[in-house]
Amino acid sequence: MKPPQRVLIVDDDASAREWLAAFMTSRGLAPTAVGSGEEAVDESRRIGPELVTLDLGLPGMDGLETLRALRAQQPRLAVLMLSGTGDTQAIVESVRLGAVDFLRKPCEPEELDLALDKALQRCAAEGEGGGRIGFADGGIAPPPLFAGQTRKMRRVESMIDHVADTDITVLIRGESGTGKELVARTICARSRRARRAFVKVNCAALPSELLESELFGYEKGAFTGAQKRKLGKFEIANGGTIFLDEISEMHPSLQAKLLQVLQDGQFSRLGGHGDVAVDARVIAASNRNLESAVREGSFREDLFYRLNVVSVQLPPLRERRDEIPILTGHFLERYAREYGKEPRPLDAEVHDAFAGYDWPGNIRELENLVKRIVVLGNAEPVLAELRARRAQAPRAPVPCAASLGELDRFLAGHSDRVSLKRVAREAAQVAEARLIEKVLQRTRWNRKEAAAILQISYKALLYKMRDAGLSDSA
Repeated sequence: MKPPQRVLIVDDDASAREWLAAFMTSRGLAPTAVGSGEEAVDESRRIGPELVTLDLGLPGMDGLETLRALRAQQPRLAVLMLSGTGDTQAIVESVRLGAVDFLRKPCEPEELDLALDKALQRCAAEGEGGGRIGFADGGIAPPPLFAGQTRKMRRVESMIDHVADTDITVLIRGESGTGKELVARTICARSRRARRAFVKVNCAALPSELLESELFGYEKGAFTGAQKRKLGKFEIANGGTIFLDEISEMHPSLQAKLLQVLQDGQFSRLGGHGDVAVDARVIAASNRNLESAVREGSFREDLFYRLNVVSVQLPPLRERRDEIPILTGHFLERYAREYGKEPRPLDAEVHDAFAGYDWPGNIRELENLVKRIVVLGNAEPVLAELRARRAQAPRAPVPCAASLGELDRFLAGHSDRVSLKRVAREAAQVAEARLIEKVLQRTRWNRKEAAAILQISYKALLYKMRDAGLSDSA
């Protein structure tokens, strides 16, 4: 197992050192704390930290002198400056000397989290000789985004290269599990904002009231329990990139506030009286058809056009099958290393099963199956599951309200005889599945609420979802 990354905390305030050390430990890091610049230089030489948090106002050898000395020892050392004052000249000088970021004390945990993530990403990138942001994930690399050579993925890569170094808003579209977040991170990594924060917000994970405070923050006393000011994700992403995943699930009342940010670069915190200016690049993603959502009235048309300046369409895995062996190899190596197993290549039967499967859950589903194979040390349970899924796969639906051309093609495949009852039954099944899916999407996959709308029992809904192959986990 990879040892935890070493962090050197330099602060003359004992309580600040204690709080920072506890914070670093809770994040899986290995902190060492000292109270002066002289001690910092000696301790850094001894332990070789990956990251230093450095108080600007040290007595004796001050923060800037200490920063010069530390960077002279380790030219690529990531240093995060902290200060109780907003001395503009000191901030400029510390950045000129190579500090990764500068935070005001006392730090908000969210701010410190993001600054740490950015600093450690820089460590990873520079440790590999790269000049761009990394994808730090416990030292584990992400799946390769452009593993294959399909024309569609070449178009995606070309689009990323064209838009990355601009501040244009990007909408990433594709089925669940196709790698939309990875595309967003790649855009950020190839942009001039690569050294700044990358903040992800899942718009479907929180109810609208909580999502508003998460995005825009709140003032002390804004509501019961608001005991101090909280910065929102937009403020934390200032100067960097904010990724709004599952944007289609955002409540219309919040969509108006997001539109204001996109138009004016300003918003107000909950309970606030003034506007807050912010400079954050917005990248959004959706697995739903937003044009349909606009027609249904669940998504604002003006917001759609603001987001859809540049659209990146990610093809599903079944349309990029040449990537399956490469991704399989990547996940085998990744999880063998993570779980301390001996990486063993899969036999031909597994590769054939993977190649012939349609992957409704896309890359995420492939990753989970490979992870299971590594943990169990045996591919047979996964093979049995794939066989069962193929056996239960629904037949191609009979055309419902089809054009004459579609009916002709259907009849050509059944030239001997056609059962009108079967046509009616299968068309009804298709229509029922589509209606259930629409209602589930509208209720954000709240099954109890959907069952009440459809006027069926909760258990009946579960059976129908299973028969239609509907799940919110794909």
